Amino acid sequence: MRMRNESIAFIIGVIGNVTATLVYASPTVTFYRIAKKKDSGSFSPIPYITCLLSTSLWTYYGVIKPNGFLIASTCSIGMLLQAFYIAIYIAYATVPKRMRAIKLLVISWIAFIAFLLSTLFGSSGDKRLTIIGYICAITSIISYASPLSIMRKVIATKSVEYMPLLLSLSIFVNGGTWVAYSFIVKDAFLGVPTGTGWLLGTLQLLLYVCYYERTPKKSNVVKTSFETINICTEGQEELGQTFKPEEARRQTEPC
Repeated sequence: MRMRNESIAFIIGVIGNVTATLVYASPTVTFYRIAKKKDSGSFSPIPYITCLLSTSLWTYYGVIKPNGFLIASTCSIGMLLQAFYIAIYIAYATVPKRMRAIKLLVISWIAFIAFLLSTLFGSSGDKRLTIIGYICAITSIISYASPLSIMRKVIATKSVEYMPLLLSLSIFVNGGTWVAYSFIVKDAFLGVPTGTGWLLGTLQLLLYVCYYERTPKKSNVVKTSFETINICTEGQEELGQTFKPEEARRQTEPC
């Protein structure tokens, strides 16, 4: 029975790796266009720096946790992608924005390294894992400010043009997959934040059903699947910021 549960958990974890990677990779096209334009525009680096910190913490948690390979592998991919996005942002941002991003990045990594060293040398065993788990869960839950922000915007505007269906669906599927995984392996630290993500993904889909028909069919904003939302704080500043409508008309083509 135990081996059967472990096999099921592994299969679900692999599926979770795939869905999480798709979510993490969702801004890739947008950053390709930033690099092509050589201008970061009105984008904010805060969501990506926050996500880099969160994925770094979860990678550490996965390394420390027994049989946590699937968590560590997923989050390490997310960590590398966030670092890639931040590098592009810094390369093409104006000098004041670049310096601000570097400052925030340095502060976040000093905090991470301090936390890593303090838990490595100041605690051990289950106590260490519990401390790391709490911090990971808290940072992940805080990061859900962005879905709440976009949901509020949908309700206020009665339009889903800033809430792509495929992104909401991927958040729903990814959250549900990791909730199932956490239930099988009995990991509350993973289950609570991913359960929160699954719930928000569900609410986003319900809002999509409610407001899709009311959304104007012709829009000045290019509606791609993944480009109008910055994942992971998945809102630090009005959902990480999107291209302005006039920029979207000039710079993007329908997918």
